[in-house]
Amino acid sequence: MDRARKVLSKLQLPGGCLTREELVRAAWPQAVGKGIARHTLAVALVESRLVVEVEDLTWQGQLSTLRVQILAKLKEVLGQEIVRDIDFRLGMRRRPPQRAESAQTPKDEADRIEDPGMRMVYKSWRNRSRA
Repeated sequence: MDRARKVLSKLQLPGGCLTREELVRAAWPQAVGKGIARHTLAVALVESRLVVEVEDLTWQGQLSTLRVQILAKLKEVLGQEIVRDIDFRLGMRRRPPQRAESAQTPKDEADRIEDPGMRMVYKSWRNRSRA
């Protein structure tokens, strides 16, 4: 809790402005580490049960086996037992933002056809129909 208190004191927030859920969600990456945090997202605190979205079934299974250790680490980071259980749920993969350059459409509409054979047939048919 000392670490969390230090971080929160640096933010200079008025007292009592963080809810228990916000505090737990902020502590999640610290408790599980950057590697696990990249594949998970603490989404809600329902009573004393933390709901965490995971990328896939593999992550769900692995983290379920680590539940006791994660709960102990959350208690250590938070300084108190706010979370008594964790519910790991499959979540949607979030697609990162893309730059405009990577989203440009091809100049030739035929280039959008993935199959090379179909692309060649389409271009051949298109050239015949223009003549």
